Amino acid sequence: MLDMLAFGVIIPVLPQLIEAFLGGDLGRAALWVGLFGTVFALGQFLFAPVQGALSDRFGRRPVILISCLGLGLDFILLAVVNTLPLLMIGRVIAGITSASVSTAHAYIADTTAPEKRAAAFGLLGAAFGLGFILGPALGGFLGEISLRAPFWAAATLVLANFCYGLFVLPESLPAERRAARFDARRANPLGGIALLRSRPGLMGLALVQITSQLAHYVLPAVYVLYVGSRYGWSSQTIGLVLAAVGVCSVIVQAGLVRVVVPRIGERRAMLIGLVCGAAGFIIYGLAPTGAVFVAGIPIMALWGMVSPSVQSLATRRVDPGHQGRLQGALTSLGSLAGVFGPAMFAAVFAFFISDLAPVHLPGAAFLLAGALLLAGAVLAERVTR
Repeated sequence: MLDMLAFGVIIPVLPQLIEAFLGGDLGRAALWVGLFGTVFALGQFLFAPVQGALSDRFGRRPVILISCLGLGLDFILLAVVNTLPLLMIGRVIAGITSASVSTAHAYIADTTAPEKRAAAFGLLGAAFGLGFILGPALGGFLGEISLRAPFWAAATLVLANFCYGLFVLPESLPAERRAARFDARRANPLGGIALLRSRPGLMGLALVQITSQLAHYVLPAVYVLYVGSRYGWSSQTIGLVLAAVGVCSVIVQAGLVRVVVPRIGERRAMLIGLVCGAAGFIIYGLAPTGAVFVAGIPIMALWGMVSPSVQSLATRRVDPGHQGRLQGALTSLGSLAGVFGPAMFAAVFAFFISDLAPVHLPGAAFLLAGALLLAGAVLAERVTR
């Protein structure tokens, strides 16, 4: 929750800081925001398998501690730099060190029975959502004071998280259940793909997860610039709307997942979530007013059933000593989607607000994300049939 709170704090202001560096050029800012997302994801793609394999060999706690310390120092760097290249270096560092989410999923798999994992992953997602309730609202408020203030707040939160991990968090993977050795040959994206291909149905589930994650990248890539230019929202309004997204996410993942998934099963919950996510993106892309955009949030929130369901199905196919590798592989492939996603969505947004576009359609990137989720629903229906 503290990690997501820190990330949420900077969401309303990072694109605006980039835009300020570029003299207010919205089109160029959109492309740079996409590039920032790409380099962050590239760092995760290359290093998530390493972190997953390390957590299988040495335990989850050391990896989580390194992640939190690296992110905290990175936010300090982002708070003081004055050029776009230095800002980008900061995002590369964040991508390399941000292993906390994937390692947290492995932690859940270590400590939860298979039949209860969907609910547990839902609670983990709810903790992330709770961070996003407070984070963007706080970031929007601080952004009205200074575009740098949210970065200092983020650094404080992540370093507080490091202290919690150092003094409170227990290890979840006993020595007798750890991998016998760290295999450098498998601690890479190709090794992760080999693991996914070695279990029946696992690669198909991974592709569903990747499709869903690819669609998600439209939000950090264009949301702030889209609602700011189309609806005239301030940093504070942007943060409050993101907080509303977090509230709906918590309701779905902390409450609805625990009730719905045991009754209808992971497969149906996954399909319903993908279709509702697609519907939400279509509403976002076509909404003529900010009020209509906000009305799509509860529908979009049902998309939150997808990841816990996929995670639950995937962890059942891997033994305890390889849960870290599994999560590293899923994070790595999801990051590969992030290598292309932000730049793709930013380019679509920039093109459809330019004079070259055949039609002025600022929401085109959201419509593309909705189409991806519909494709993911078709894939999910086939691989889990």
